[in-house]
Amino acid sequence: MREYAIDRSNAHIGLSDALERAYEASYNVAPTDTVPVVRVIRGRAGEREAVMMRWGLIPFWARGQQPKYSTINATIEKLETAPAWKGPWQRGQRCVMPCAGFYEWQLRPDGKSRQPFYIKPVDEETFALAGVWDKSIAPDGTKILSCAVITMRANDLMASIHNHTGGRELPRDQRRMPAILQKEDIDLWLNGTPEEAKALLKEYPSGQMVAWPVSTRVNTPRNNDADLIQPIELDPRESVT
Repeated sequence: MREYAIDRSNAHIGLSDALERAYEASYNVAPTDTVPVVRVIRGRAGEREAVMMRWGLIPFWARGQQPKYSTINATIEKLETAPAWKGPWQRGQRCVMPCAGFYEWQLRPDGKSRQPFYIKPVDEETFALAGVWDKSIAPDGTKILSCAVITMRANDLMASIHNHTGGRELPRDQRRMPAILQKEDIDLWLNGTPEEAKALLKEYPSGQMVAWPVSTRVNTPRNNDADLIQPIELDPRESVT
């Protein structure tokens, strides 16, 4: 977490050596899992902190209950208008979700099977995923911190992979990817106005990412080992556009 100006003095995620190793060994994070998130501390001149949050945003108005719709991804087009996102966005509750890489699934030429791919940075240790967060209080007083990844139109590399939804092939302009920040933009993302932050959500260059096919073992959340990100060979006769 050092590349995000986080150390033991401003991390609230239990950074014992054992927990650091446990998190580094997480190769299959699933929705509703807790993930490390970097945000600013309000009233502390932009000072950052790291906290653990539930992946899948529960809005403050939901009283601790997950909405009936998925909230793991916040679409860039609806940040200012959708009920789940507009409150956190207007209040400046933006965050960064560091990750060494992520998975995406490609619809294969047979129109039925989905092939997982692992995507990682070319020259950086981690991606800085742009996100929003919120706090919701359940009827019993339990406070839930949760977050969502912002998604946007895919770059060329990601468009070649994220080519479907619900088994239906998508047109090129409907293919999606996580919004990824350049490291030099993180300060403004966390501390700027909503207008300044929105302007930072640009297409992440395909040349700064690399992707390869991996085992379908990743489809099962209980599988969590380094073999999940090892490349596999695909039939070269198959092609996807």
